[in-house]
Amino acid sequence: MTAADVLNRYFEAFNAGDMDAMLACLTDDVAHHVNEGEVRIGRDRFAEFCAHMNRCYAENLTDIVVFATPDGTRGAAEFMVNGTYLQTDAGLPAARGQTYRLPGASMMTLRDGKICRVTTYYNLADWLRQVS
Repeated sequence: MTAADVLNRYFEAFNAGDMDAMLACLTDDVAHHVNEGEVRIGRDRFAEFCAHMNRCYAENLTDIVVFATPDGTRGAAEFMVNGTYLQTDAGLPAARGQTYRLPGASMMTLRDGKICRVTTYYNLADWLRQVS
C-alpha cells in the first residue's frame, strides 16, 4: 500500500466517522500536532482527542487532495472542512449549532506503512468569525 493509499484510507475513515479505521492507520506512538494546543503522543491520546472532537463538532471533509513523496515517508492533504458546532468547547464561543466552512490541511510522516505524525492546520480566526 502506498503512502497516498494510507492517507486516503485515513480520510475516508474520518468522513465515515469510523474511528477504529482511522486508528488502524496510525502507529502506536503517533505524534499528533494539533493546530492549537499540545502535542499528543500515542494512539490512545489521539482517540481521546477524536472522541472530544466528535462530541463538540460534526465535520466532513470535501475537496480532498492528497500528496505523497515518492519514498512513501511523507504525505499531506488539503481539504475543505464543513462542520457544525454541536457542543461548547472550553474557551471558545457558545455552541448553538453554527455551521462553518474553512480550508484545512494535514501533513503526515509515515513509518512501516502507518502514519506516525499528524500535523493539522486550519485558520482559527476564520473559524471564530464564522461561529461568533
